[in-house]
Amino acid sequence: MNRTAAPIADRRLRLLSCNILAGASVQRYSEYVTRSLNAVLPGRSKIDNLDRLAALLPEFDVIGLQEVDAGSLRSGFLNQTRYLAEAAGMPYWSHQPNRPVAKLSHTANGLISRIEPSAVLDYPLPGHGRGALLVRFGEDADALAVVIVHLSLRALTRARQLGFIAEILQDHPHAVLMGDLNTDLDSVEMRQLFARTRLQPPTQPTPTFPSWKPKRALDHILASPSVALEKVWTLPQAFSDHLALAAEIRLPAHRPPRQGAHR
Repeated sequence: MNRTAAPIADRRLRLLSCNILAGASVQRYSEYVTRSLNAVLPGRSKIDNLDRLAALLPEFDVIGLQEVDAGSLRSGFLNQTRYLAEAAGMPYWSHQPNRPVAKLSHTANGLISRIEPSAVLDYPLPGHGRGALLVRFGEDADALAVVIVHLSLRALTRARQLGFIAEILQDHPHAVLMGDLNTDLDSVEMRQLFARTRLQPPTQPTPTFPSWKPKRALDHILASPSVALEKVWTLPQAFSDHLALAAEIRLPAHRPPRQGAHR
């Protein structure tokens, strides 16, 4: 299957970060209990939900997924990252399985892109069953590094995970961190991240959770100063208990990402 990546006008990229809850849809807190079987069983509703998301993905250049299933009972043994990429007609995808639970669930981070990455690196994070997926576009110091993560619910563990992420970003002056960070921008661990990296906090938080009445900004797209974060918004459609977070970035003028054909 050969496809050519579409050109990027004006050296701008549109990014999307989405915690998809393995395809499950939650519209109120009570459904965590009343629809608990839906979390561990496959169903047509999950495929329909993935198809609705896939229809929107061609609007974006790089998509980071969290709580995507790598292929287990709850997804009907479907690799959801691959399914979304193929349904959307996007040429590049990769995933990072992190938390297998027997054959019931296999949680992963996922990447979907219309641009060919020069490298995709998996890093296990401190704590159980979490990882960082580092995707590099371009070469050497001019490369754009995009890190996709889903961090712990515990503040102390998150602080260790963000400390590790700060280390791997030291050699990447042009960087984006995106994902479900499970914390607000003004938390202690986030302030430490900003102090240790070039990443900048956005001018204002964008609430993403819960999707049916967003009050907390738990999902973030953060960029270094050389990567201009020009616009941040949420998609109006809810695909899980988090709203998908979108951003448009402008790359440094001297370094467009490398384009290429799918292999």
